[in-house]
Amino acid sequence: MTQRSGPVYEVTFFVDADIADECDSWLDDYIRSSLQHPGTIDCTAYSIANDPTGRVRRVCLHQLASDEALDELMETAGSDVEQEIETRFGDLVEIRSRVLREDSRVDEVTAASPDCLNCGTHLKGQYCGNCGQRSRSRLISLWELISDAFGDLLELDSRLWQTLIPLINRPGQLTHDYLQGRRARYMPPFRMYLVLSLLFFVVAFFDPREELGLFFEPEEEQTTEATTEVADDVRQQILEELAAEGVLPEDAGTDDGGFRLTLDAGDGEEIELHEDCDVSAADVEDLPDWIARRMTPERLKRICERTQIDGGRAFLDKLLDNVPAALIVLLPLMAFVLKALYPLSKRYYVEHLLFFVHFHAFFFLILSLQILFARLAALLSVPETPTVLTLVVASFYIPVYLFISMRRVYGQGRAVTFLKYVVLVAAYIAGFFAIMMAAVTIAAFSI
Repeated sequence: MTQRSGPVYEVTFFVDADIADECDSWLDDYIRSSLQHPGTIDCTAYSIANDPTGRVRRVCLHQLASDEALDELMETAGSDVEQEIETRFGDLVEIRSRVLREDSRVDEVTAASPDCLNCGTHLKGQYCGNCGQRSRSRLISLWELISDAFGDLLELDSRLWQTLIPLINRPGQLTHDYLQGRRARYMPPFRMYLVLSLLFFVVAFFDPREELGLFFEPEEEQTTEATTEVADDVRQQILEELAAEGVLPEDAGTDDGGFRLTLDAGDGEEIELHEDCDVSAADVEDLPDWIARRMTPERLKRICERTQIDGGRAFLDKLLDNVPAALIVLLPLMAFVLKALYPLSKRYYVEHLLFFVHFHAFFFLILSLQILFARLAALLSVPETPTVLTLVVASFYIPVYLFISMRRVYGQGRAVTFLKYVVLVAAYIAGFFAIMMAAVTIAAFSI
């Protein structure tokens, strides 16, 4: 059993005596801003004796409601204070901080240690500055495991929601803030991209009845003898009409409910429909040599026959497996285009790449929301008109989002941004189709 009050975050300022008054004035403003921070119960400052070198010492105590409030304070306000002190006072002010607790534990498994239990580094706060492990020494509970797993999803002030909300309604803001150094409040860009891309492909292509067919009872066949007879009559009528028009020979026969076509090639040779997969050397002779060596007629014929056997299902599965990798390849290509469009921006290539990582993350998120909305509307029998209108508006928001993002991140006027926007969209479409064609080719040669 553990009895514990909220933690206290203690910050000690070692101030050069010549700027003590100026620092005290700044400290008053700092206390007022700290009191506005969520989870802060109280914030007070007091003076203690000067240190042996003659520096003035000021101690600021933050009384916090919970460990979560402490984490948030240290990740946001704590780092901002250090940067502000360094910018304003330089080496004339030094900061030291520590976390104080009033704990009475009976479930300790090890004695309290001033060093990290993982790497041995001396602890100066809630987390180890070397490996990042939390300073708690007791075994975690089942509830803490669940909280760690779903905490970001359930807490409205977590980094998940602080990232997704501006990602949707503030185009380019995440990229702008990240480049300005405001990063701790948001999810890491590539992690967010991978999570949202995985969410999209699960939402779009995961079919529970197909992937988890073991847990579903088989559906009854809907075909009846009556419908089979109707289908046969319709097929026979179509064959008779085509034969009357001279499209098919009159003796086109049927076999086991289907039909097989044999056409006269003019020299007594009969060509059957399945021979459409025949590929000759002349079909690939115009291709570049390095492609022709790989796309041999025999190999192309084998791909065609395998595709016909399963109706293209294996090919489609391979293609869907290749699409995520293809989109990742598209990111650096589009970053090169942005680098060329903004040669005077003094931005590194990685900064342009970050722009498209955030845009693709938004793209996956908006598509996932559209698919979920369409399925929910169908489930609730929502009228088709408002559903389609909502999906159309969301689709038009995607190109608008890209334009606003370019303006916010690169800061140029509407006219110049629009011209570069047109070039970027054209390059994006060309790059997308090129990447998809490569994905199709790789999928075809993988089956």
